[in-house]
Amino acid sequence: MRIYYHRDFDGMASAAILADALEKSRGETQVRWAGVNFDRTLNWEDFAMGQQFAVVDFHYHPRAKYWFDHHPTTFLTDEDKASFTQDENRSFDPESPSCPPIILKHAIEHWGYEPPAHFAELSKWSDIIDAARYGTADQSLFGKEAAIRVSRALTCSPDLSFHDKVVGLMRDKPLLQVANDPTMDKCYERSCRNRDNALENFSANVQMRSATALFADLRSRKIRRERFAPFYLNPEINYAVTLLPTRAGVHITVASNPWNRPTSDFHIGNEMKKYGGGGHQGVGGCNPPDEATALAWAHELYHAVEGLS
Repeated sequence: MRIYYHRDFDGMASAAILADALEKSRGETQVRWAGVNFDRTLNWEDFAMGQQFAVVDFHYHPRAKYWFDHHPTTFLTDEDKASFTQDENRSFDPESPSCPPIILKHAIEHWGYEPPAHFAELSKWSDIIDAARYGTADQSLFGKEAAIRVSRALTCSPDLSFHDKVVGLMRDKPLLQVANDPTMDKCYERSCRNRDNALENFSANVQMRSATALFADLRSRKIRRERFAPFYLNPEINYAVTLLPTRAGVHITVASNPWNRPTSDFHIGNEMKKYGGGGHQGVGGCNPPDEATALAWAHELYHAVEGLS
């Protein structure tokens, strides 16, 4: 059994919890895990062909033996949405701030699972981090809590295998011990340097802005990226569109300001679905096929939100 998870704090915590629950309550053996991203949906019908697998915090897959998600844009086709039913091994709750609480509740109620005590903290912080429920922008950038340190460290992972290692740590250890892992600590220290670089260089890379929105092109390898920099530095805006480099190419993020929410009912996740991505009402992302397309899409998305408030 292999669990496929979205490579962020929420997805990794989901994989850790499900792996433990499957082995302890469902009799699954040799449970492994691996990260996925939106580029995998290009051939989603053929994904993991011939495998027994689970998917957490990511798009619905009709062949998945186990599946849990909270993204409103999870269904890639109308047929998938129409055919899905909640059952013994699958659960979907678009109202949940993150995916781990869905898995915990389902496993306890349907499988008689008894989770270790540290999963309560892991689930709580997954809600805070994934739904951007930090008390302030300052906490999101400079908070010293173990979960925030882990979340920040993940932005500086040395390679993709590091995410798989962290899933194992999350499964077996409380967050404080996860944060104190030597490699994790090195990544966190690097992330702090990157944060300072990102804050220093962000404003110079804003390409377009209105009274309520901005677009920043952060593709330069000389600068670092920071998720909440647009709103920390520009608390008055409601939306930010950012263009980012990744190992696989380019990524576009569109987000609303968690500390200055817009009154508009514009659903970012639904908009991003048009570009092969997804997300929630307040945040979403996509992976364009090349840089020229990425720039064109980023401009389109900026113009979609620039007049909203």
